[in-house]
Amino acid sequence: MSPEIYKVTSPLMGTFYRASAPGENPLVEVGQKVKVSDVVCVIESMKIFTELRADQEGTVKNILVDDEEPVMKNQELIEIAID
Repeated sequence: MSPEIYKVTSPLMGTFYRASAPGENPLVEVGQKVKVSDVVCVIESMKIFTELRADQEGTVKNILVDDEEPVMKNQELIEIAID
């Protein structure tokens, strides 16, 4: 049986960032375990940076967007397999 998948979605239109700052390591990688409230990515819109946090505990299954790619509101960004 396949694990349930939770999808992190963008709450707003903006630019997707995998790291919290330029030159920093990505916040999450595929295969990494995350806990509830862990920051998994950042969305920048109109010079305001919004941290997106995991709402479920699990393992990052897929990152659906490239770093610095424009995203739309409600766009799926990261898939997390719920543990």
